[in-house]
Amino acid sequence: MSDVSLYVVATPIGNLADITHRAIEVLQSVALIAAEDTRHSARLMSHFNIRTPMISVHDHNERQRVATIVSKLSQGESVALISDAGTPLISDPGFILVRAVREAGFKVVPVPGCSALITAISAAGMPSNNFIFEGFLPAKRTGRKQQLENIANDTRTVIFYESTHRIIDSLEDMKTVLGAQRYVVIARELTKTFETIHGDELGALIEWMKADHNQQKGEFVVLVSGAEPAEETGFSVETLRILDLLVDELPLKQAAALTAKITGDKKNALYQEALARKQ
Repeated sequence: MSDVSLYVVATPIGNLADITHRAIEVLQSVALIAAEDTRHSARLMSHFNIRTPMISVHDHNERQRVATIVSKLSQGESVALISDAGTPLISDPGFILVRAVREAGFKVVPVPGCSALITAISAAGMPSNNFIFEGFLPAKRTGRKQQLENIANDTRTVIFYESTHRIIDSLEDMKTVLGAQRYVVIARELTKTFETIHGDELGALIEWMKADHNQQKGEFVVLVSGAEPAEETGFSVETLRILDLLVDELPLKQAAALTAKITGDKKNALYQEALARKQ
């Protein structure tokens, strides 16, 4: 490691044996480790006898830490960035630091390894040639349902992270917005002792989780199957989404007329489509 660099190092998401030899070598060799939570990462460092000094870099101090880390690099000393678990910057802080280091003229070197979302989709048995990652759903129900509305007609597999105290509420909102028949896989506590990967239609999945309180504990990756591709109607997915929303609230003719105003599509054609969808 002769070049001065910021190394972005993936760490295990549960099973410590999943760390790579390269990650250990980098963490032992750099002058400083920037960790999301130094107390949490201290256990990993102790396990692998890594004695490199650490400083915290998290959501609340990342901008302030930039100067410290760039200064370290300017002195010819490399730095490693880690998160609490998995690959840094995936629903974790770090992009401000990485951008600043690159703009300061230093190399940013990824050291790949574990990622909860990739681990989950590899074992979910769901289409993975085209998927989207939405991070954590909003904490409040209104925002959560709005985000779910945004992906309701997406035909790609959609991946979320979720926490213990919101998993049931989030699944209930998915059921409301996406329907009880939408297929969902829950990947819980990946690579840990009580790892569970379970898939079912939302209605049945929620009942399964409610029946076993242990299945409501831990860290979750939620994988939602994509919507069935819309039949060829001549209308865009967004036009049909607007039409469906308005049909739920208004008479068909009024819904079709308002959709036409919003989208520029033909009112009569939209009325016929609304009529067919209602039936």
